[in-house]
Amino acid sequence: MNCSLSGEVPEEPVISKSSGLLFEKRLIERHISDFGKCPVTGEPMTIDDIVPVKSGKIVKPRPMQTASIPGMLGMFQIEWDGLMLSNFALEQQLHTARQELSHALYQHDAACRVIARLKTERDEARELLAQAERQIPMSIAAQDAVNAAALSNGKRAIEDDEMGPDGKRIRQGISNSIISELTDCNSALSQQRKRRQIPATLAPIDAVERYTQLTVNPLHKTNKPGILSMDILYSKDLIATAGADSNAVVFDRSSGQVVSTLSGHSKKVTSVKFAAEGELVVTGSADKTVRVWRGSEGGDFDCRHILKDHTAEVQAVTVHATNNYFVTASLDNTWCFYELSSGLCLTQVEDTSESAEGYTSAAFHPDGLILGTGTSGGFSKIWDVKSQSNVARFDGHIGAVTAISFSENGYFLATAAQDGVKLWDLRRLKNFRNFAPYDENTPTQSVEFDHSGSYLALGGSDIRIYQVANVKSEWNCVKTFPDLSGTGKITSVKFGPDAKYVAVGSMDRNLRVFGLPEENDGQSET
Repeated sequence: MNCSLSGEVPEEPVISKSSGLLFEKRLIERHISDFGKCPVTGEPMTIDDIVPVKSGKIVKPRPMQTASIPGMLGMFQIEWDGLMLSNFALEQQLHTARQELSHALYQHDAACRVIARLKTERDEARELLAQAERQIPMSIAAQDAVNAAALSNGKRAIEDDEMGPDGKRIRQGISNSIISELTDCNSALSQQRKRRQIPATLAPIDAVERYTQLTVNPLHKTNKPGILSMDILYSKDLIATAGADSNAVVFDRSSGQVVSTLSGHSKKVTSVKFAAEGELVVTGSADKTVRVWRGSEGGDFDCRHILKDHTAEVQAVTVHATNNYFVTASLDNTWCFYELSSGLCLTQVEDTSESAEGYTSAAFHPDGLILGTGTSGGFSKIWDVKSQSNVARFDGHIGAVTAISFSENGYFLATAAQDGVKLWDLRRLKNFRNFAPYDENTPTQSVEFDHSGSYLALGGSDIRIYQVANVKSEWNCVKTFPDLSGTGKITSVKFGPDAKYVAVGSMDRNLRVFGLPEENDGQSET
């Protein structure tokens, strides 16, 4: 008789009391322990319900498959097929496990990146909070000091909130002593200019032609990329950048390190200038404010003054040659003349002419008695600083005048706009040369003479360096740098000391420096 479970002859036969069926003992015991019922009838069943059967030793008959060689081959074939099927199933399970592991690792990496970003944002928020806490008492203390100094000189300080009959703030104006200071500075600089010679250390044309990219320095945030303005402090080889991320950055080019990040503006920083030999930095912003920052012993810059005299975006900041005064220009159609030490607005000049438009750029003449401004309507205006009167106007540009630069010789003025660059002779008040390097949809965003007046740089969809000549001679393009940022928008170009390098800002977050490797003291590209 055969086992009711396996169909084989049992080695240890047992019989169920209830059903009378024959089973192999080890098989039925395991089934009862797992299910607790008869495998055939389904009735409840326990170990006590089975009775062993005594029998003689059973010799199992040889299976038919092993009785012949073909049968054995067939059996081996069946076992091989089973092995292959089992191996295939294992490979499928391994593939599934690998996919699950890869997905888990990807999720872990994404979680780590999110955590790192959140930590960075948290640290930035803490830094901004700490900066704001420091600025509040500083600005109050600075204003008290200004008022005390004015009163100690026997003069009444004019408060910012004091209004005239026309509803405008009353300004104390540019005093005779200040005018005398500006005039003396003008006379001294004019005398120096007559004896001026091009320095022997100036980079020659053949060196400029071999300039290549030296460094790429990511200074601003990736979520709001863009360097909108730059300034270079020659004495310390520091570069200040104004970013669309509402920060200004002071960068040490020689060491390749960020000296300080100036955080406080609530919108993009449109202009930045060094003052007082680098002890101060002045920034203008689209948040309508101007900030004056003072350097500390640790290298950081703390906000000393927050100036809120404009009612629209501040587009330009320019510092006078005395390093005691500066001017800001705004889209509210006014420019303000400030005392640097106190942050006091001495006068606010509004253009009342028919061609009045918001200001988009501004720069002092090298001698300091003339101020040049560019407007959103394509006009360039020349102002007498002493009388605050408009003494000349240049027109002909299409679109806003995005940049303005005076040559060191005091004779040439370069202006940039949508249609390119125009050169003006200040002695005859005439336009004598035009550059239109780009198509009509690509504005020229930057124009800059070097400190010696030997080179002119302009930036739009690339960077071009011209050799400065006279009114009648041709101004040759000696070098063109491609836009390596990939944005197609060069926003700021500045020459280093003796034109030994060119610093470039664009609408990505990187400051790029072009020059000769041997002039860079072995700095490598980052």
